Amino acid sequence: MSLFADALAWFKAKKLKISFDYRDVWKQEHTHAFTVAKVMQEGILVDIKNHLDDAIEKGTTFEQFKKELTPLLQAQGWWGIKNVKDPKTGRLVKAQLGSPRRLRTIFDANLRTARAAGQWGRFQRTKKALPFLVYELGPSLEHRDDHVKWAGIILPIDHPFWLTHFTPNGYGCKCRIRQVSQREKDRLIKIGQYTTTAPKIEMVEWLNKRTGEVEKVPKGIDPGWDNNPGIDRDEILKKLAKESAQNFKKTFKK
Repeated sequence: MSLFADALAWFKAKKLKISFDYRDVWKQEHTHAFTVAKVMQEGILVDIKNHLDDAIEKGTTFEQFKKELTPLLQAQGWWGIKNVKDPKTGRLVKAQLGSPRRLRTIFDANLRTARAAGQWGRFQRTKKALPFLVYELGPSLEHRDDHVKWAGIILPIDHPFWLTHFTPNGYGCKCRIRQVSQREKDRLIKIGQYTTTAPKIEMVEWLNKRTGEVEKVPKGIDPGWDNNPGIDRDEILKKLAKESAQNFKKTFKK
């Protein structure tokens, strides 16, 4: 499969999940669940996911995505600032529903994570010839300090660094990963702006106010983004295959 096909298959396989808060669906859950915070009606979630499917499959631009989706959301009342009931607390919360800014966040986050998952699948298939990954900065006008520090790091594809630091590493992060051969790695090291030394990962505490739990997050990565969607997908597929085989054996014994 190509990067494009892998990304599309990964995204299409996601099941719908209603959630009020972005922290209700967390980290690896996003690998198999599609959700948008404050979307409490399945029909609205279906409309958003279908348009993201088209964006991945047909190369729809954000402007096209916004133009086609906005009137559908407005017709269903999911637009602007409204009072919405939090099912966890029972309280009415003033919340921003649909808006151009929210649509941009939804569009970028989903397309970038789908591409990352597809990219990882391709990397695994070609790692014999291209066994190294390079962390590079993207086209953003301003970069986060920690991301700048990671730029130029070259490590083997199976190094644990990529378990948590495979891009994107937060909302709006445009950093990217490039796969290279041994020869290319050696050439880059000679330039002097690259390193094969993995950085020490500093963990910082973050309070999840939704659950009251304190989590450890790598410094420089937004909470909830310290995972590799491609690896998570592989693990979930293995788990599903194992469960399917077990269920088949049980059925056969009966």
